[in-house]
Amino acid sequence: MSEKYDVVDVIRTKRDGDPLSCGQIDWTIDAYTRGVVGDEQMAALAMAIFLKGMNREEIARWTQAMINSGETMDFSSLPRKTADKHSTGGVGDKITLPLAPLVAAFDVAVPQLSGRGLGHTGGTLDKLESIPGWRADLSNEQIMQILGTGPGAVVCAAGAGLAPADKKLYALRDVTSTVDCIPLIASSIMSKKIAEGTDSLVLDVKVGSGAFMKDLEAARELASTMVDLGTDAGVRTTALLTDMSTPLGLTAGNALEVREAVEVLAGGGPADVVELTLALAKEMLTAAGYADADPQAALQDGRAMDRWRQMITAQGGDPDAPLPQARETEDVVAPTDGYLTKLDALAVGVAAWRLGAGRAKKGDPVQAEAGVEMFAKPGNRVRKGQPLLRLHTQTPDRFDRALEVLDGAFEIAQSAPTTRPVVLDRIC
Repeated sequence: MSEKYDVVDVIRTKRDGDPLSCGQIDWTIDAYTRGVVGDEQMAALAMAIFLKGMNREEIARWTQAMINSGETMDFSSLPRKTADKHSTGGVGDKITLPLAPLVAAFDVAVPQLSGRGLGHTGGTLDKLESIPGWRADLSNEQIMQILGTGPGAVVCAAGAGLAPADKKLYALRDVTSTVDCIPLIASSIMSKKIAEGTDSLVLDVKVGSGAFMKDLEAARELASTMVDLGTDAGVRTTALLTDMSTPLGLTAGNALEVREAVEVLAGGGPADVVELTLALAKEMLTAAGYADADPQAALQDGRAMDRWRQMITAQGGDPDAPLPQARETEDVVAPTDGYLTKLDALAVGVAAWRLGAGRAKKGDPVQAEAGVEMFAKPGNRVRKGQPLLRLHTQTPDRFDRALEVLDGAFEIAQSAPTTRPVVLDRIC
């Protein structure tokens, strides 16, 4: 059959800095999904978008075209309102684990379609799979049952039918140096979230060395773009910009982070993890119509823990089973007395990855036991010889490469540093 547009003309339009028409965008995404537009042609277009940008109307149409490339989910039949959270990824970011059951404790359905880790950023599914028996792959019917009459929170893999154009394009961007392009990042994230069909969405946009966005202003632009996309699509959307210059919490690694999340659900846990969990819970509950709800009370009185146990059980896991522990550990100690003034999130994330907690490419196995445990955060006073970090792995030949990346990752001074808050800004 003859095609409505010529991809060379589409590429030229954007190369010359002109906006793409709705028809050009719709046809390009559809033709790429069908294989009519080749990878080399879409790579050229992605680079043109990277260099010339897109306006709000183009980004919205591009996002809708990717949604239209596959199926959508519909939660309107549920007896509960739905609220979702998306994080742009970081080091030690286990927030979904305590957050989903905490919000569900207020009878809000939380459909968390999550992913796996790649490189130094951990994946929620990898973390939960360290729980014996827990499974990520659920049918749409199972998801609806858990959200409707079950515990109300589900964390699972997104179905292959959601925004298939995005999956194909993301893999291409990964090998053509066009990943860090705000229009393409925003449309990638929001096409899946809008297709998911949630009533409301809270975005956790990480900023700092361990995050995708290193610069506050760039992160603010990304957050504003995604909030606009959600709002235009009828999804109540807000965003928090949160700090990722230092790892979140005191662990980076799969089973290690599950253990820490359970501590938060038990009413304890590191202050920064608790603070961010509560901030995001308050945003989600407000969007769902429960502005007066007190999520802190639900952590303290056990309601959130009860939902966690139900949530894990509903997906085949045993909440009472011991978590796997690494056979081998090695400590990094403080070389002098003083105050810890820096603990670089990227270095800790790469160390955890090299220890076996992450993967270099899709499909690689991960070690549930591997990761980095931290005994101090910036602002804490430390003593010479005190353990600062503990490296965990099943394969001790990985220690050298992990220690290599941690060289220079922390600094100790004689005066306490000025620390910045966990939540840096709110976009709505």
